[in-house]
Amino acid sequence: MAATDELPFDKILDTLKKSTQALREAEIPFALAGGIASWARGGPPREHDLDYFVKPEDADRALAALAEAGFRPEKPPEGWLYKAFDGDVMVDLIFSPASGPVTDEELDRADEMEVQATRMKVLAPTDVLVTKLLALKEHEVDYDSVLEVSRALREQLDWADVRRRTEHSPYAKAFFTLVEELGVVEPA
Repeated sequence: MAATDELPFDKILDTLKKSTQALREAEIPFALAGGIASWARGGPPREHDLDYFVKPEDADRALAALAEAGFRPEKPPEGWLYKAFDGDVMVDLIFSPASGPVTDEELDRADEMEVQATRMKVLAPTDVLVTKLLALKEHEVDYDSVLEVSRALREQLDWADVRRRTEHSPYAKAFFTLVEELGVVEPA
């Protein structure tokens, strides 16, 4: 199965519980990120993997913890994330996204929430959207997920902060034109 194929959502949730337990038992600070973080806050359940934010200095220990829990670890050449596989379910351990290295402040902004009967930190919605917007690049311009997050979580987002943190990105500027024209957010 290719990494971009949709998986049964219950398989992803099973892996969520297993991976969260492994990271917690290894005492690694982390926050649920990406599409599943959006889902935990009320967004749509469409997703093909799990994303966790960990600090760069904790990334190797996080990967080792997942390997010890039975996941197949991988260190891809990109240099900003590690991957671990629970069967067909891919877990991304993101430590240096396009928005910059994961920091204590970012993890501190994450809210402690119950997700599928498991307590964990979930990345702040503004951080989820900023991360997704700054990941848009010339050959990877897909506004589907950023539009889903912005529509589903519009009342939870600090729109002024999103604008400020993404103002250098031409793709974020185009995004703001879209969401303003769609009536998701008021023009600046």
